[in-house]
Amino acid sequence: MLIHKEQYKKYLEEFNNLIRQDPDINTPEGKRLSLVAMAIKEYEGNHFFFYKPSPIEAIRFRMEEQDLIQNDLIPYIGSKSKVSEILSGKRRLTIPMIRALNQYLGIPLDVLIQEPKMEILK
Repeated sequence: MLIHKEQYKKYLEEFNNLIRQDPDINTPEGKRLSLVAMAIKEYEGNHFFFYKPSPIEAIRFRMEEQDLIQNDLIPYIGSKSKVSEILSGKRRLTIPMIRALNQYLGIPLDVLIQEPKMEILK
């Protein structure tokens, strides 16, 4: 189903109205809500593209968000020097590091497993 911008706006308005009603999924309103949500999702998937941060950007963001310092990452990455090398782009994340950062800091796996960018982030 291909929808245009004006139809998308109407679907958003309808979606908000239906959400406020909190319909049961088995009612006509609940079924309509599901259909409208699918149309909105399809439109947004075709029109909005979101930038995915590099692993280092994601780690730095989480550090800032949780007010962490480099030493706080030692349990997940290893030694102080390993943390420094990871954050400077001189060392790649290992599978155990990726698992720990995902599990304990909540950084998504798909972000952590990306290939590093060529430039070093500082």
